[in-house]
Amino acid sequence: MATLSVKPSPRFRLPDWQANSYLLSTNAERQRDASHQIRQEARVLRNETNNQTIWDEHDNRTRLAERIDTVNRWKEMLDKCLTDLDAEIDALAQAGSQGRMKESAEQNLQAKNLPLDVAIECLTLRESRRDIDVVKDPVEEELHKEVEVIEATKKALQQKISQAFEKLFLLQEARQQLNSDHRGKMETLDIDRGCLSLNLTSPNISLKINPTRVPSSSTTLQQWDDFSRFNKDRGEAEMKRAIELREAIALTIAETNNELEAQRVATEFAFRKRLREMEKQYSELKWQEKNTLEEIAELQQDIRHLEEDLRRKLQNLKLCHTRLEARTYRPNVELCRDQAQYGLTDEVHQLEATIAALKQKLAQAQDALDALYKHLAQLQADIACKANSMLLDTKCMDTRRKLTVPAEKFVPEVDTFTRTTNRTLSPLKTCQLELA
Repeated sequence: MATLSVKPSPRFRLPDWQANSYLLSTNAERQRDASHQIRQEARVLRNETNNQTIWDEHDNRTRLAERIDTVNRWKEMLDKCLTDLDAEIDALAQAGSQGRMKESAEQNLQAKNLPLDVAIECLTLRESRRDIDVVKDPVEEELHKEVEVIEATKKALQQKISQAFEKLFLLQEARQQLNSDHRGKMETLDIDRGCLSLNLTSPNISLKINPTRVPSSSTTLQQWDDFSRFNKDRGEAEMKRAIELREAIALTIAETNNELEAQRVATEFAFRKRLREMEKQYSELKWQEKNTLEEIAELQQDIRHLEEDLRRKLQNLKLCHTRLEARTYRPNVELCRDQAQYGLTDEVHQLEATIAALKQKLAQAQDALDALYKHLAQLQADIACKANSMLLDTKCMDTRRKLTVPAEKFVPEVDTFTRTTNRTLSPLKTCQLELA
C-alpha cells in the first residue's frame, strides 16, 4: 500500500505567507522613498554647494578688483600729490630769489580801474545763471568784496623770507614719506593684480601651509587708510602753507597793490573752487544719468523676463487645468482622489500664487521704470543748468585774465557775445557748450 511522502520542513499558515509578502512590499516602497529622498537632497546639496563655490569665487574676485581699484585710486592721489609737491618745491625754490620775487610782483601790478570793470562784468555775467544755480556762493561774496577793496586798495603784509627755507625742508620730508607710501602701493598693486589673474587652471596654484594666518605686522583697513590719508593730508597741508608763504613773499615786494592782489587771488581761488565743485557735481550727475540709463535698460530687460515667466506660468497652469479636467472623465471607481489628483491640485494653487506674485512684481517694476524716467528728465535738466553755470564762470575766469595779461597781449579765450571758444576745448568743456 502506497504512503504519502511529506517533506520534513516547517509549514506556515496562509496569513503568515500573506503578511510576509505585504511586509516585503512595504519595506521595498519605504526603501525606495528613502532612496528618492536622499537623491533629491544630494542634488539640492550639489546645486547649493556649486552655486556657493561659484559665488564665493566671484565675490572674492570682485573684492580683489575693488581692492585694486581702491589702492590704485590712492596711488593716483599720491601721484598727484607728489607731482604737486614737486611743483611746489620748484616754485618755492624759485621764489627764494630776490629777482624772481620782484619780477613776479611787477607782473601783478594792474591799474585800479581795470579790476573794478572786470569785477562788475563778472557779477553781470553771473546774473545769467538759471534755476537752482542762482545761488549766493563764495564767488559772489568775493566779487562784491573785491569791488569794495578796489575803492581803498593798499594793505601792507610782510613775511620773513627765511621761512621759505624751513618750508622747503618740511616739503622734502613730506615728499619722502609720500614716496615711500607710493612705492608700497605699487608693490601691493603688483601682488593683488597677480592674485586677480589666477584661476582654476593656473599652473602655479597649490595648497599652502596655514594660508589664513594673520602676520604680526599686519594692520587694519582703517589703519591703512589713516596712514595714507595722513601722508596725503600732510603733503597737502605743507603745500597749502607753502603757497601761502610764496604769496606772502610776493606781497612783501608788491607794497602798493598788496590788498588788491590778495583779493584777486582770493576771488580766483573761489572761482576755481566753485568750478571744481560744479565740475564734480556735473560729473556726478553724468554718472548718475549713465547709471540711471543702465538701470532703465536692466529694468526693461527684467520686465521682459517677468512677462516671459508669466506667459510660461500660464502655460503650466493650462497644462494642470487640462490634466485635472481630463481626469474627471475616469470611469466608475477609477475616479478616485489619488496622489496625482492632490499633486495636480497643489500645483494649480502654487501656480496661481506664483502668477499673482509675478503680476504684482511686474506692476511694481513698471512703476519703478516710470519713476526712473521721471528722475532721468530731472537729471538731464540739472546737467544742462550746471553746464550753463560752468560756462559762465569759465567766461568770468577768462575775463579775469585781463588782470594778469597786458591789454595789448590779451586775446579772449571765450567770445563775449556768442560764448564760443577761440581754442581747443576739453571734452567736458565741449559738452558744456553743447548743452548751453
